[in-house]
Amino acid sequence: MPFARTVNGDVDVSELGTVYCHDHIYCVPALWKEKGDTDLLLDSPEASKAELDLFKAAGGTTIYDATAIDYGRDVGVVKRIANDAGVKIIATAGFNKSIMWPAKIPGRDITFQQWIDGMSRDEVRAHVVREVTEGMDGTDVRGGVVKFGTGYNTMNESEVKIMRGVLDAHKETGAPIHSHTEMGTMPLEQLEIVAEEGIDPRYLTIAHLDRNPDPWLHRKVAETGVFLSFDGITRAKYHSEDVRTRCILDLVRRGHEDQIMVGGDIARRSMFASYGEGGLGMGFILEKWRPRFIEEAGEAGFDGEALLHKFFVVNPQQAFAFREA
Repeated sequence: MPFARTVNGDVDVSELGTVYCHDHIYCVPALWKEKGDTDLLLDSPEASKAELDLFKAAGGTTIYDATAIDYGRDVGVVKRIANDAGVKIIATAGFNKSIMWPAKIPGRDITFQQWIDGMSRDEVRAHVVREVTEGMDGTDVRGGVVKFGTGYNTMNESEVKIMRGVLDAHKETGAPIHSHTEMGTMPLEQLEIVAEEGIDPRYLTIAHLDRNPDPWLHRKVAETGVFLSFDGITRAKYHSEDVRTRCILDLVRRGHEDQIMVGGDIARRSMFASYGEGGLGMGFILEKWRPRFIEEAGEAGFDGEALLHKFFVVNPQQAFAFREA
């Protein structure tokens, strides 16, 4: 049977339940710590656990935690608080993006950039394979997704090396793939490399595409077969909420409803309800956004409840499944 890899081991994909496809739970990114940007430090296990309680109370079951090593990952803490909350977590092997790499690696006297520069493509592959098959952060917690990322309308040599090494790790392990796009840019360029490497795009989820609400771009991305992560909910600074819904429904009209997933990508203390700053929190999507989407989808002639069942339950069972390596 198809399986997903959680911090507590492998489970049948049918056990994932209701899934947020991209979020952050507990992380202390070295770059933001060095810069003193405390809003980006999710460093309270108690507050983060309280957020998981909100998620579960709203009907949530599983979260894909997209926190990679260069974004301050600590899977030991995440596993503990997830188990306390009774929430399944899929953890991330691989890397995030190069703008994080000027920071020093915690406990070492080199930066992430220096470490990455010193690795060959094959050494990147071997590192990510170990994270999937052996464990991460000095634990036996194994990654359930392999990840790479690119910058804002940029893709530098280091990112391309990481991308190809991560894709090699996917070939070896069968792990599902996740990519970061900065503000929703460069997805087609990423897909060109995926094609060069002979990877089936159906094993890839591309994040943050709703930061760039371009229906033509979304359509071209979806036509390759990838999963699309709509994970910018509540961020009115980019565009009003109805824009995202229109983009989703445009894809549905074109037959891509089996490729859409939803998450929050909450990575700031001020966005959480439990860090003392009055944020909306991890329950918001299921409690407040969900009924709004159902209403707007209904007004457009769709069964919003059925669509959300696909986005939250059915599609993640495919997107987070390991393939036969």
